[in-house]
Amino acid sequence: AGSATFGWGVSTAGGNVFTNTTDVQVPDAGAAVYSPIKVVGRAGNAPSTLAVGVNIVHPYRGDLVVDLVAPDGSLYHLKKSNGFDSAPNVVATYTVNASGETASGTWKLKVQDAYHLDSGHINSWKLTF
Repeated sequence: AGSATFGWGVSTAGGNVFTNTTDVQVPDAGAAVYSPIKVVGRAGNAPSTLAVGVNIVHPYRGDLVVDLVAPDGSLYHLKKSNGFDSAPNVVATYTVNASGETASGTWKLKVQDAYHLDSGHINSWKLTF
């Protein structure tokens, strides 16, 4: 007979997670759309390992171009379009070296459908500092 004691811990390895769960429609072969997240309470610059978690519902993910827009307007490319990628949805976490950017401010996820025939929506996305 014996016994053991253990505990569970969860760490977000940097501290703060900022999320936007408001659906934003991505039109078929239309203009880019934006989904904002306002980051507050973060002094200094963003980390070199900024995690960008993306959940986009779309029947043909190869249609999509996905970028992160920093508060100063700098663009960080996350995903290119690929006409041969016929799988549905973009559910991924991208790591961005955003260490040259001020952490606080409004960050935006920019999504554009580059091809015709179907549309989708940004389901949610998050930044983990």
